[in-house]
Amino acid sequence: MGIVRRWLIMTVLSFSGGIIFLLPYLREVYYRPLADALSLTNTEMGVMMSVFGAATVITYFPGGWVADRFSARKLITISLITTGAAGLYFATFPGYLVSIAIHAFWGVNISLLFWGAMIRVTRGWAPAEQQGRAFGILETMRGIGELGVSSALVLLFVWLGSGDKALSVVTMQLSLVTIALGVLAWFVIEDTVPHEAGADHHKIGWRDVLVVLRMPVVWMISLILLATNTAYWASFSFTPYASDVFLMSVAVGATIGVGRMWLKPVSALAAGFVADRFGIALTTTILMAVLVASFAAFSLLPGDPALFYSMLVNGAIAAIAIFALRGIYFALLEEGGVPIAVTGTATGVVSGIGFTTDAYIPYISGVLLDAYPGVQGYQYFFMLTAASCAVGFVAALVIYLRYVRPAQTSSTSDTISTSAGPE
Repeated sequence: MGIVRRWLIMTVLSFSGGIIFLLPYLREVYYRPLADALSLTNTEMGVMMSVFGAATVITYFPGGWVADRFSARKLITISLITTGAAGLYFATFPGYLVSIAIHAFWGVNISLLFWGAMIRVTRGWAPAEQQGRAFGILETMRGIGELGVSSALVLLFVWLGSGDKALSVVTMQLSLVTIALGVLAWFVIEDTVPHEAGADHHKIGWRDVLVVLRMPVVWMISLILLATNTAYWASFSFTPYASDVFLMSVAVGATIGVGRMWLKPVSALAAGFVADRFGIALTTTILMAVLVASFAAFSLLPGDPALFYSMLVNGAIAAIAIFALRGIYFALLEEGGVPIAVTGTATGVVSGIGFTTDAYIPYISGVLLDAYPGVQGYQYFFMLTAASCAVGFVAALVIYLRYVRPAQTSSTSDTISTSAGPE
C-alpha cells in the first residue's frame, strides 16, 4: 500500500469516526436550543440520549463479532449513509417518541456496523510498536473533522439567528456531510474481509467471545473506558453549566462546547506519541489521576459567576485528559496482549461494557439537574464522575503492575543475559 493511499484511508476513516457521532450528540453544542426545539425537559433530554446509549451498548457486542467477519468498507459505508439519512428526518424536529426512535436507530447503526470496523482498520494500519500513535492519530483526526464541521455549523447557526430554523438547517447540513463521507468511504477504504477464504474464517465464533471474556485485562480496559466516558459525558455539561450556574449566554455556552473540541486533536496526538515512549498503561494511569483531581475540584467549586475563569481552566484540564485517554485507551489491547485475530470481538466486549455510560449517565445527569437546580445538581454529578475516575485509575494501575512492568523486567533480564554471553 502506497503512503498516499495509506494516509487517505486514515483521513476518511478518522473524519467519518468523528462526524458520524455529531448527529446523536447535537446536545453537546446545542443543548438548550435542541431542548427548546423539541420542547423537552432536562430529564426527557436525558432519556433520549440514554435510549441512544442503551442501543449502542446492546449492539457493541455483536458489532465486534461482525467486524471480525465482514468487509470494513461495506460496514462503514452503510452506517454513514443511513445515519445521515435519519438525520435529514430528525432535522424536521419530529415528536418526542419519534426522536427517541431515531436515537435508538443511530445507536444500533453506529455500534453494530461502524465502531468495531473502525477500530479493526486502525489496529491493522500500524505495527505493534506504533499502536499508541495509530490510535492517537485516529482520535486527533477525528477531532479535526469534528472541529472543522462543528465550527462552520456554529457560525451558520449564529448567522441564521440561533433559533429553531437555524438548528434545523445545521442538522440538515450535518446529515449531508455524513452521507458524503459514506460515499467517500466506499471508494477509499479497502474491501477486505478478515480471515477471508481461508481455514481461519470459521474459527472466529462464540468461543472467541468466551476466550476474550476470560481475559482479566479486557475487564480492566473496560473499566478504563467506563471511567473515561463518564468523564466525557460530564464534560458535555460544561456548556449548560456555564449558562445555568455562571450566567453565560447560550452563544457563549455553544462557543465553550466548540472550544472544548479544539483541545481534542492536540491532546490525542500528543498522548499517542507520549504513550509509545513511556508506555500506554503508565500514561493512562497518570491521566486518570488528573481526572480524579479535576472533577473533585469541580464538585467543590461554588456557583459564583466571579469564578467563571477558574471553571474554564479546570474544564480545559479535564478535557485535555479526557481526549488524551480517548486517543490511547484502545491501544491497551496491544500492550495487554490481546491477540489481533480477535480485535473486533475484544473491541465489542470492551465497548459494550465501557460505553454503558451512554445508557445511564445522560439520564442520571438530567435527573440530578432537575431534582437539584443550580450549582448543587452539577456538584453531585461531578462528585459521581470523580468516583468513577478513581475506579479507572485503579484499573490502569493494575494493568501496568500486572502486565506491563513484569514484561519490561523480563525483557530487561533477557537483554542483560544475552549481552553477557556464555562464560
